[in-house]
Amino acid sequence: MSPTEAPIPPHVQPPASPHLLALAEGELAGLPELPRRGRGLSLRTLIVLRWLAVVGQTSAILTAYFALHFPLPLWECLTVIGAGVAMNLATMARARRIDGSLPDGPRTAAQLGFDILQLATLLALTGGLANPFCLLLVAPVTIAAAALPARQAVILGVMALIAVGFLFSWSLPLPWRLHEHLELPGLYRLGLGLALVTGVLFTAGYAWKVAADADKLELALATTQDVLQREQRLAALGGLAAAAAHELGTPLATIQVVAKEMLRDAPTDSPAAEDAALILQQAERCRAILKQLSAQPEEGDPLFADIDLKALLEEVAEPHRGFDLDFEIAVKAPPGHPVPRVRRLPEIVHGLSTLVENAADFAARKVRLTAVVDAGWIEIDILDDGPGFASEILPRLGEPYVTSRPQAKARRALAAQIAAASRPARRGRRAAPPPITAPIAPSQGGMGLGFFIARTLLERTGAKVSVGSGDGEKGQPKGARVSIRWPRQALEAPVSAMESGGT
Repeated sequence: MSPTEAPIPPHVQPPASPHLLALAEGELAGLPELPRRGRGLSLRTLIVLRWLAVVGQTSAILTAYFALHFPLPLWECLTVIGAGVAMNLATMARARRIDGSLPDGPRTAAQLGFDILQLATLLALTGGLANPFCLLLVAPVTIAAAALPARQAVILGVMALIAVGFLFSWSLPLPWRLHEHLELPGLYRLGLGLALVTGVLFTAGYAWKVAADADKLELALATTQDVLQREQRLAALGGLAAAAAHELGTPLATIQVVAKEMLRDAPTDSPAAEDAALILQQAERCRAILKQLSAQPEEGDPLFADIDLKALLEEVAEPHRGFDLDFEIAVKAPPGHPVPRVRRLPEIVHGLSTLVENAADFAARKVRLTAVVDAGWIEIDILDDGPGFASEILPRLGEPYVTSRPQAKARRALAAQIAAASRPARRGRRAAPPPITAPIAPSQGGMGLGFFIARTLLERTGAKVSVGSGDGEKGQPKGARVSIRWPRQALEAPVSAMESGGT
């Protein structure tokens, strides 16, 4: 859990929702196109493997020379093995200077490349392809295929194939008993070479596939855990919202009672009466919001039925009109096809409304809502002409409590009304409010939960939310763009729903 995430009490940890599986499937749909993450092996692992190889090579050479009395070039072979020992000592010295337990792809490739060259040289001195230990050339390539990126693994595989070709073309005779000479037919040596090439390709390909499947499984597990954590955080916030709705009911009732008495006692059309009416209006709005938080939609309620796509955009933009902003709403459908009707789910309405509110808060003059419909997708873009997403916020956008939100225009307008109402009236009329040049109530800034909640709600309906820069003109702020994309079957209302809506 990151430092910005609030811990979730154990008593509000919910089980995974029914939307979890669908969301995880949507997140993982593009996994085959994702690049594998070749991380390499740690230096400590490479050191251990090379010591094992050195011990095996030394034992084989000494046994063949002293026990079996094979006439092989002992000192040349020991020199090649000594090169492996020197390489390992240098690697151990390097591992002491750095953290040798961390994976290192480039160093892994270099170490495995040295192993191929060292083994090929040793085989060339001891019979080439006639030496049964030539099968060991498969080992470095298999390790590379399982632990390295594609380019490095292919380079090492080509090195191994070149080594096989070199061993087929030239090598010292296979050491054998004194006064005996073992000469394998050329065709048989060719078959050994082809078998070795086939073994390198098949084993490396198999290791690559297994490693790729393991990477995808690891990524799937990480994605599912991330989705589950977001579901849990959202459920915890839902519990807090229900508790807040319950706790705020009494203070709101008290405010409404006091405001009604102020309105009754104040002279008609006086500034005090207007202030009391404004307080009553906003308190009633708060009560409606709290009621909406605690309400559950009923099955078949027309409020939660299907709606025209453009009407949906109009609905989410309507509460934010009237604050010196122009809203442009457009729906683009294929020629000859009607604009589809979509599900009016509470998650979609609340999520889109929150994103539109964010755009309105940052916009200078204009907010655009554009829906594009094609055969397989429905995409809604929300663009503003503001400064765009801050570079330090963009990588963490969507996490709880991450915000650079300014004072909302609606709040500034309300604060201006209250400030104007507190000044004496002139000739029975109230003066126009002055322009707001500084935040009036810093405590009203965003908590960083709006985008997190909106994104989670929209993704629960099958949407994919992405953010980026807008399309501002040259010399002007680029603005911000939030794109929400659904598979058409996930958002479009079923035919039965549309028919019932039409009747």
